[in-house]
Amino acid sequence: MLQTPRGGAGHGTAAADGGLMSIGTVLTVLRDEFPEVTISKIRFLESEGLIEPQRTPSGYRKFSTEDVERLGHVLRMQRDHYLPLKVIREHLEAMARGEAVQLPVLGRQRDGESAPEAVEGPTAARIGRTELLAAAEIGERELEEWESYGLIAPFPDGAYGAEVVTVACLIAELGRFGIEPRHLRLMKAAADREAGLVDQVVAPLRRHRNPQTRAHAEARTKELASLAVKLHAALVQTALGVRLP
Repeated sequence: MLQTPRGGAGHGTAAADGGLMSIGTVLTVLRDEFPEVTISKIRFLESEGLIEPQRTPSGYRKFSTEDVERLGHVLRMQRDHYLPLKVIREHLEAMARGEAVQLPVLGRQRDGESAPEAVEGPTAARIGRTELLAAAEIGERELEEWESYGLIAPFPDGAYGAEVVTVACLIAELGRFGIEPRHLRLMKAAADREAGLVDQVVAPLRRHRNPQTRAHAEARTKELASLAVKLHAALVQTALGVRLP
């Protein structure tokens, strides 16, 4: 459940507006669960009619607690179920009518496909190309360009890892600032080197005969990946001389 902050410098308090929040405060609330969310993303979802915040006489958006909960629900359906906005809108309308809504399961099979072979250890969710295009709200041409630069790559069977949706959304977001895919090759190369370093550390654990030790390798990989991401973000912020929320 999303928690409403008690207010802070630069954001104001919800209580001062009868429980309503500014878009900056909403961003702070959402970023605990959705670190990648941006103000432009919130505005886009509003433009698509998925939320309807109130407006002050001067035109500023004011969000109720219900608006924030609805936003979280929309973002969750995009992140966890890769649903396009049209389908999300239909789900919200059905919920408003009091109808039971069942969301699709990650990594679901298509009709006619055989079940995937069992593999040892946990597996990541997978999505198809059409699902990726819909979830990231991009066209075939954009995806092909990003693949040509090595920013996104499918598995041998043509499917994608679920985390690719986040990558695609961030590439599209950067594109709105004039940052082209060719500019991002250095970032991809740096990410590959960081991943290689983590893999080098956990490789002996993965090769161990003890299943518990191999399972520990998965947890250690996630821990190291999290630390690497935090360090990368801190280094970028330090280099730019900025502090992000």
